[in-house]
Amino acid sequence: MNSQFTLLVRIVLGILLIVFGSNKFLHFIPLPPPTGSAADFMNSLGATGYIFPFVGMLEVIIGAMLLFKKWVAFALILLAPISINILLFHLFLDIPGVGAALIVAILNAILIYKHWKQYLPLFH
Repeated sequence: MNSQFTLLVRIVLGILLIVFGSNKFLHFIPLPPPTGSAADFMNSLGATGYIFPFVGMLEVIIGAMLLFKKWVAFALILLAPISINILLFHLFLDIPGVGAALIVAILNAILIYKHWKQYLPLFH
């Protein structure tokens, strides 16, 4: 479970989450504005006033947990619905951004697989 590959995946995913999570409320990476249905969806979420800062905060916390190797299995389960929603958003509303979404989802899935023994008690 502590292979070099797993370590690399955990660190890359942690850095991605911290950078893009903090960008949700600090806005230091300019992103192209979405268009069409994607814009409608994002504008609806943004109008709530809490979704993007909350998800950004969660991503930063999960990223820190991965980088500091604290409660990794818990962090991965917290990340699962976020990464699935990122992937589905891009598959259905913004296909050009699907590459980055796939990376996050695949890295999350790899780490969940690597920690699967910790999840087995949930299924008994």
